[in-house]
Amino acid sequence: MKKMAVIKEKILAAVISFGGVWAFPRMLSIEEPWIGYTNSIVSVFLFVFLFWGINEIWKRGFEGRAVRWVLPGGFGFLFSVCMVFGAQLDGKESISFQDKEMWLGILALSVNFALLIRFLWDRMGEAGKRNEEKCTAGKGGCCKDADEICSNRMFWGSALKRAGVIFFCYFPVFLAVYPGFFVYDAQDEYLQVLTRNFSTHHPLLHVLLLGGIVHLFFKLTGSYNIGIACYTLLQMAVMSLIFAWCVEKLRCRGMGKAGRTLLTLYFGLCPVLVMFSLCSAKDGLFTGMLLIMVVLLQELWEDYGVFFRKKCSVFLLTAASLMMMLLRHNGFYGFLVFGLVSMISFCRFKNTEGGEEILNGAKDKGSGRSISFPVKPVLYFAGVTALYLLASAALAEIFHADSSENQEILTVPISQMARVYKDEKEKLPQEERMLVQRYLPEGALLKYTPKVSDGVKIQFNNEAFEEDKAGFFKLWAKWGGRHPFTYLNAWFMTSYGFWYPDTVIDVYRGNSVFTFTYGDSSYFGYEVEEPGVRESRIPWLNELYRKMSLEVFQQKIPVVSMLFSPGFLFWVTAFLLGFLCYQGRRRSVMPFLLPALCWLTVILGPTYLVRYVVFLWALLPLLLWEVFKGIAIDTVSPA
Repeated sequence: MKKMAVIKEKILAAVISFGGVWAFPRMLSIEEPWIGYTNSIVSVFLFVFLFWGINEIWKRGFEGRAVRWVLPGGFGFLFSVCMVFGAQLDGKESISFQDKEMWLGILALSVNFALLIRFLWDRMGEAGKRNEEKCTAGKGGCCKDADEICSNRMFWGSALKRAGVIFFCYFPVFLAVYPGFFVYDAQDEYLQVLTRNFSTHHPLLHVLLLGGIVHLFFKLTGSYNIGIACYTLLQMAVMSLIFAWCVEKLRCRGMGKAGRTLLTLYFGLCPVLVMFSLCSAKDGLFTGMLLIMVVLLQELWEDYGVFFRKKCSVFLLTAASLMMMLLRHNGFYGFLVFGLVSMISFCRFKNTEGGEEILNGAKDKGSGRSISFPVKPVLYFAGVTALYLLASAALAEIFHADSSENQEILTVPISQMARVYKDEKEKLPQEERMLVQRYLPEGALLKYTPKVSDGVKIQFNNEAFEEDKAGFFKLWAKWGGRHPFTYLNAWFMTSYGFWYPDTVIDVYRGNSVFTFTYGDSSYFGYEVEEPGVRESRIPWLNELYRKMSLEVFQQKIPVVSMLFSPGFLFWVTAFLLGFLCYQGRRRSVMPFLLPALCWLTVILGPTYLVRYVVFLWALLPLLLWEVFKGIAIDTVSPA
């Protein structure tokens, strides 16, 4: 019987392995037929590797109930879907949703990835338990005196020194790209200050900060470049201090000297973080505020009673929350949902049988349970939300900002309707064509490009929309009912770069800007928009950043290319958060729900660019520490 079971396992492993080999090309953006792969010895090597791996996984076995497969199975399925969909979008700009072979391939890949994910999460969990046992037995592997060490050190003195190191790492790049990366709507924001003609299209706080500093120093010196350089230096200093503060916070939680040194160098040298620390776009400061929030939310979720007794921490979290929302509109939507979820989560049931204390709640006599109502967290999240709404309204009122634009929030419906119009124009009823042209001129509709909706939405008729919103949404819903797959393809084409790791970001290909025309890559804006001018002091370093920004440069290097991929960073983050959920570590997951919600808002945006998700690079070390601090990271008492 045992021998027969082994034979069945081998046959099943062979079937699963063959399915993975057969479906593997669907994850890649290659042209059919796949004869170069199917009629290649490479497929044999892959089969042998999968067969060996699955057998090794089964030898170790899986413990627990069937429900333990829900998260690994769901993760494997979503990853397979995104990889297969992304490959089709990358190669054909559409997905064949009715392709039965595609769905069979997704199923085969899902089984392979579910096995791998479950195996990895189980091994990581076992390593964590072993390390916890060592820590409990006093055999090392943990830092028991982290709080004492932190309180005995001059926190801010150490943070300022570390910030100086990070700033020093940034400075050569600043000289190379002097006066800084003045790009991504920078000219438009400056002109709002110059002409005193404000709108809420861009966050007013950032418009005033950027435009105000540039204009002030232009008035004092007569040089736009000096004004841009002063803003860049200020942002460099702020980002350096935020990153250094984060490292010191991790020191207080037990990170050793080697870990702190590596993390400092990461914050100072990672090209993506350097780009946006020296970039005039709001995304750098937004990332910094979000990082502060997650660090402090970890403390809040650890024990909110203790957290609310720390007045400085409460003030810093409040300030960072307001700045985060004022710097990017989508930050408010993320914070609003996060606040609601947090308040619901804090309202937990407590078992009152056996004399357990009832906190802020009333006992349910029928069940012997009570609802604990968290007064302070509820008041806090509600209060911060109210402060933001008040501050946002006050800024708009004081500066008489035009708030009539609606196209930013309608970017997905606009791109969906434009795709239907372009593909099905001759088949659409005349009255529907006339109706859609009330909101979008035909010239704009025919300019539809799959990867970016800017060319269409910029001509959106806001006055017509205000007059008849119902007509717009009714037509949108009607077309969606007739062309659901077209709508999905339109949305996926503007977002797949956020969840397909193999994407080369070239959304602006062919677009001419101030100093160049985009070619193979639109990874980063790089240039200095007018009225600034690039005056490089270190030409070779300037050329390196130009290549990383505008050429398929780092993407040509295997493995290294993934470190620059928004899709790869997303899946690494999802894998780590999935592990925490798998372990039932809710308190560890909740602080990262906020950036996850912010990520969900950007996939509803006009296109996929690194700037919208640069916070993934900043938050990854924090998440890695949260996951691996109990497994095998540098947690020796800091010297």
